[in-house]
Amino acid sequence: MPHPGRQVRNFRTRVGLHLVSNRHRTDMQLKPATFLLLVSALAALPPVSVAQAIPDAPGAEPPASPSLSEDQIRQLIREAADKDQENEKKLRDYTYVERQETRHLDGHGHVKSTDIKTFDVMEIYGEQVQKLISKDDKPLSQKDAKKEDDKLQNLIDKRKGESDAEREKRLRKEEKDREVSRQFVQEIVDAYNFRLVGMESLDGRNNYVIDGDPRPGYEPHLKEAKILPKFRFRVWIDKNDVQWRKIDLQCIDTVTFGLFLFRMHKGAHATIEQTRVNDEVWLQRHIAANVDFRLALMKNFDLSLDISDGDYKKFRSSTKFTPLGEAGNR
Repeated sequence: MPHPGRQVRNFRTRVGLHLVSNRHRTDMQLKPATFLLLVSALAALPPVSVAQAIPDAPGAEPPASPSLSEDQIRQLIREAADKDQENEKKLRDYTYVERQETRHLDGHGHVKSTDIKTFDVMEIYGEQVQKLISKDDKPLSQKDAKKEDDKLQNLIDKRKGESDAEREKRLRKEEKDREVSRQFVQEIVDAYNFRLVGMESLDGRNNYVIDGDPRPGYEPHLKEAKILPKFRFRVWIDKNDVQWRKIDLQCIDTVTFGLFLFRMHKGAHATIEQTRVNDEVWLQRHIAANVDFRLALMKNFDLSLDISDGDYKKFRSSTKFTPLGEAGNR
């Protein structure tokens, strides 16, 4: 029920399995650490060459003179990452709809089967959750819809009965996760050599286009950061708002997690895009990923993942969530 989906929202804010993450959570589920989210999503796209995955930015103009120094680029990325954490906080005031399409591929890259799920995503008692509302673009049956309502109600009841000590423990863990995300951003800044490719207009807004390539001799401080040299990326940063607009992430070497329990192969690729909402926040709009991976020494999995987020609606400050059982008693 907790929502795994965004994000891939967290350069979002960690590169790697965390990136794909705090927001792609589970059914009724990350978005969040964007780099991890990216890594997660990565396992679903067909292998492509680095040149294919990160081509020269179409329409990108040569950087105006004087160009940004590498130190200026690092500061730009730090600022965009800080603002993305503020986006995470503002996201709590929004509900939205997320459509997840997973295509299972054979060894030749042909689609064997497709699963499509659509969720209502909302914040309940400080936790982002998603409620399944359709499968394969068809509404749920009355029976399945009731199951989803029951899952949601169970979570509400659990949070309502949470003791002060339990709530404090949960909030401490959330703050610890945010601090790890902050440290991870610093690791990203240290782990890469950056180059300003040029400027590019997206949706009528000017963006810095920046390439990040693994820096030779980089020594990670966080264990999660050990995967960073396995990836290169291109990021588009909105010039006026200093918010990241788009990220292309490319796996350039095999990545192993959990003592060979999960192995992602070279060539995995993901793209994450954000959009400006209500002139106050930048939120996830689309994830496309191709990933080829092996799980627990079993057979390989080839996946193509497409996630779309939209219909963002902001709660008024006076809005309160009404438990399902109480709604009919009014």
